[in-house]
Amino acid sequence: MVALSETADTARANRKLVRESMAAPLLEREHERELAVRWRQHRDEKALHELVQSYMRLVIATASRFKNYGLPQADLVQEGVVGLMQAAARFEPERDVRFSTYAAWWIRSAMQDFILRNWSVVRTGTTAAQKSLFFNLRRLRAKIEEGTGGRLDDVGRAQIAEQLGVTRADVEDMEMRLSGGDQSLNATIGPDGDDAWQDFLADERPNPEESVAELRDSRRRSEWLASSLMELSERERIIIRERRLREEGSTLEELGVKLGISKERVRQIEHRALMKLKAALLRQVDHPADLAFLGATPS
Repeated sequence: MVALSETADTARANRKLVRESMAAPLLEREHERELAVRWRQHRDEKALHELVQSYMRLVIATASRFKNYGLPQADLVQEGVVGLMQAAARFEPERDVRFSTYAAWWIRSAMQDFILRNWSVVRTGTTAAQKSLFFNLRRLRAKIEEGTGGRLDDVGRAQIAEQLGVTRADVEDMEMRLSGGDQSLNATIGPDGDDAWQDFLADERPNPEESVAELRDSRRRSEWLASSLMELSERERIIIRERRLREEGSTLEELGVKLGISKERVRQIEHRALMKLKAALLRQVDHPADLAFLGATPS
């Protein structure tokens, strides 16, 4: 009962807003400019209220154009008001442009952004090309299908892609996403079935046995490496650690400066240290195939 009452109250409030907006007088060009100047230069809130109230009809008219996207009309109107306020904050009265023309872009943009954020749990895309594709695909597809008398084919998709500046793959992807809404993974497959969609999703994570084996092998490789590094000289260990065991390895020149030798000498020591390290590792493995763990091959 509470939900029904709230819904009825919301509907009444929306109807009242529409009536009041449509009853607001249209502004003459000079009066509109005067209100914009009073708000921009003197922060006159009465002028802002009159300016915004006069163009609420523009918000409502724009919201009605997006009613087929399945979102509440009241939410669209609210987003449109945000866009209208942004337009009022940014409008420059000295330019020879009507406020209604300027505000229309901000209102439409605010509603489109809201639709893109809420139409699907999967992000649809926020680039200008993706937004244009989302809001124009149905219209262009209907126009092409009407002209050809059939369904949209690859030629038609290529035409849409060229016209909107996207790839044909983008058109196909958006077509597929617009053809069906989101579906819960907890939903049952059939009306009388107990199986849910999520029951048929493959789990690609390693199983417990694989996780334990990987952990054991990782510890084993670390022990081999630590033991083998002890067979190198201090300078060789420094070069191997700095060059091979760090995510961002040092350059030959940087190590040369650090150790007081030429970069060519650093390269020679590194080569010799790698040979010694490989030999030390080979002595520790149980089988030549174990070298696969090390990213090396027996020689």
